[in-house]
Amino acid sequence: MPKKIRCAIVGLGRIGSMLEDDRLREKPCTHAGAIAAVSGCVLAGGADTNPERRALFAKRWNCPAVYSGAARMLETLKPDILHIATHPDSHLYYARLAASCGVPVVVCEKPLADSLAAARALAELHRQGKITVITNHERRYSADYILARSRVTSGRYGRLLSLAAKLYFGRTRRLKEQLIHDGTHLADIIAFLAGGYLEKPEVRGNLNKKAGTAFITARIRESGIPVCIESGAEREYLAFELDLAFSRGRIRIGNGLYEEYESRESPYYEGFRSLIKRKSPAFAATGYFLSMMKDAAACVRDPKRIPVSGAPDGYEALRFILSLVKD
Repeated sequence: MPKKIRCAIVGLGRIGSMLEDDRLREKPCTHAGAIAAVSGCVLAGGADTNPERRALFAKRWNCPAVYSGAARMLETLKPDILHIATHPDSHLYYARLAASCGVPVVVCEKPLADSLAAARALAELHRQGKITVITNHERRYSADYILARSRVTSGRYGRLLSLAAKLYFGRTRRLKEQLIHDGTHLADIIAFLAGGYLEKPEVRGNLNKKAGTAFITARIRESGIPVCIESGAEREYLAFELDLAFSRGRIRIGNGLYEEYESRESPYYEGFRSLIKRKSPAFAATGYFLSMMKDAAACVRDPKRIPVSGAPDGYEALRFILSLVKD
């Protein structure tokens, strides 16, 4: 029987463990939940400076190996994967610590780091082969976005000509904060769908405000495809949506949204064509966290494997976002 892949988590808060008790979210939706759900992986331990979180984690996952510090946990458990679910300013420290302890793979929460210099250093650790760093930009692992990407690469609706996106995350959060905390997800999935990284942004609006709307225009470096991102406050709802325009069709995708349209002879105007909505697949489950965990396990088994969402991808997403919000 193959050896179990031993996993440990530093940071036992929401994304590390606690969100698994959210009744509405697709499961698994945390690092601990994903580890528990993947055959061949075992949750060996967790570390957090908060004693209450350690106690909750130990009880929730029947995992008594909890530590107040990551160094002792790594030295004692010698895991194959370290999941870093702490604040971004500590990501580089824990990745370096894991590498020094011989951990082959780390899964790092987004954003990859708190600064471009730290993100660059993490990407270099990965590129140099000192440790495989997976950035948890989870939508790369989600079945709906994977399908949308296949539509782009196969040419199902012709060429991808433009891409528009909306990001609304709270009524009173500054637009700048929205982009830092959730915008890296958006920048990364745009890169995944369009097959290239964002560059040359221009901002219309004040990102330091807690009100109003800002529009960001950019393009895909490799293809020149134009992109427009709308970031808005004052909405009492969340929105994470993308609209892909092709030469012969359209795809709308986002949280709880997947629609495909194709160009057909118009039922409204003679001599014209219109976009007609096709029967689109329904996704009861997208497997986003589960597939990420399987990718991490595969990277342990094959040290030469290129992860679906590596540190260089996380660096590029953060580079774009920080170019927008720099003071």
